Amino acid sequence: QVQLVESGGGLVQPGGSLRLSCTASRRIATIATMAWYRQAPGKRRERVATVTNGGSTSYADSVKGRFTISRDNAKNTVYLQMNTLKADDTGVYYCNYVPPIEASWGQGTQVTVSS
Repeated sequence: QVQLVESGGGLVQPGGSLRLSCTASRRIATIATMAWYRQAPGKRRERVATVTNGGSTSYADSVKGRFTISRDNAKNTVYLQMNTLKADDTGVYYCNYVPPIEASWGQGTQVTVSS
């Protein structure tokens, strides 16, 4: 089973930026649609950004215009560029397939937006 390892989280002030990375333990199938998910404190995990094998992207309304998802199949990596961060963006961010594969959930990376 492919293991996914997220990194790049941290503490940032409102309005700041972070770039998250998700690296797979082996080659991500080029046909796979990948996504970033997040789980805010006390809330269910939600999908925030999706990228298809062809590079088409889609976003949750709450992050549209601020987040950008991309992928580099040669590096087995998916990225999430997050700009103009808000307190509501705080949470643990995960990457996974669409639909997600239960066994592939990683530890996630914590993003905290606070002044």
